[in-house]
Amino acid sequence: MTILIALFAIAWAAAAVIGTQAYFRGEQTKPIHARNWRSESFEKLAVSVTGVETNFGDRVPAFPLDAYDSATLPSA
Repeated sequence: MTILIALFAIAWAAAAVIGTQAYFRGEQTKPIHARNWRSESFEKLAVSVTGVETNFGDRVPAFPLDAYDSATLPSA
């Protein structure tokens, strides 16, 4: 029974690590909304989890910029 519990715990931990990697790598390549374009907290967390910098050449805005978006984007 102990071996079964240990195997379950190891499998759960492995699934959590793989799922976290998949989530952050997927988020690093998806189109991004303008309000999150310069999200420093996500970038720091994603790099710490995946060890890979976000390639902003692959990322595109999810919606084209309009007058509202261009006026509300913070300047970097």
